[in-house]
Amino acid sequence: MRLFIKTLLVAGLFSSVAGMANANTRLLVNCFWPPQHYVCQSVLPTWLAEVEEATEGRVRGIIPPKSVAAPPEQLNAVEKGIADVAPQFNGLIQGRVTGPLVAMNPFIATTDAPAMSEALWETRNKFFPDEFDSVHVLSMWVITPAELFSQTDEPLNSMDDLVSRKIWALPGALAATMKKVGAGVVSGPAVQANEIISRGVVDAHIGLSPTAVRDFRVIPYTKSMTRFNDAIYSTSFSLIINKDKWMEISEEDRAAITELSGVKFGRMAAQHWMEADQTALVEFEEAGIEIFDADPAFEAALKEASSFVAENWIAKANAAGIDGQGAYDYYVKRVQELSK
Repeated sequence: MRLFIKTLLVAGLFSSVAGMANANTRLLVNCFWPPQHYVCQSVLPTWLAEVEEATEGRVRGIIPPKSVAAPPEQLNAVEKGIADVAPQFNGLIQGRVTGPLVAMNPFIATTDAPAMSEALWETRNKFFPDEFDSVHVLSMWVITPAELFSQTDEPLNSMDDLVSRKIWALPGALAATMKKVGAGVVSGPAVQANEIISRGVVDAHIGLSPTAVRDFRVIPYTKSMTRFNDAIYSTSFSLIINKDKWMEISEEDRAAITELSGVKFGRMAAQHWMEADQTALVEFEEAGIEIFDADPAFEAALKEASSFVAENWIAKANAAGIDGQGAYDYYVKRVQELSK
């Protein structure tokens, strides 16, 4: 009898230890930006610290010193469990998802990145909550808008100016628009912008925010910036977690993490871009980069030339089972209502 009781006690102890082990989750949180970037240094660490505190240490995270996958492969890495959590630039997975690209349509952005982030999360929840079917989506955010830059002493402020230039453009909507208006286009991911721009392959560039111009070390090759009244373009990101890893976490802790993600994470991440833009603009002034407001006729012509992008997105969204026009109109409306 004593042996039986002792066996039960030992079994119970092992069961308790196993339960404690299962109750603690360590997340490998990947950051594809350079290690010194504020996403790696502040955004993700802040979120992880909040998660650890909210779950009383049951869920913790580590950020590897080097990205475990290239920027386009963040979704694949999370799906395969190479990373548990990662931010993904939505523009690099437009063959997989459509909804989050609503924020990347031309001339609907503002300089209020947190407002755009909140609007995108609301639009996602209302119109395409289940589009990411292979991972669990924790949050989405939108960064400060891209601008148009000249690398010569002549600023860009008309359609004729655009046609006369060879321009580096971010792939997607901007590259397609530049090609449509007749500009010579060299397209590539933002991380390759410096290589193209610094070598003098182009004499203008579009698709980088002031922060990105600084971070990718393009300031020395930039002479002026053309600022549109309605921001020409912005980009969106998603924060995703492996589904199996998500289900390892208790329901109580998942609820706590959800509370810290969504709009809260999105606005926090976007705020870092706004602050970085302000710093970058000071560096622009110090470097002698002039800022011009776009001629209204130029902005109107470029809006008309780029209208096909939103039309194509709406059609693609409809084909994906999303109310494209509804999602587009809702996002635009919420951005305007939330922006300062």
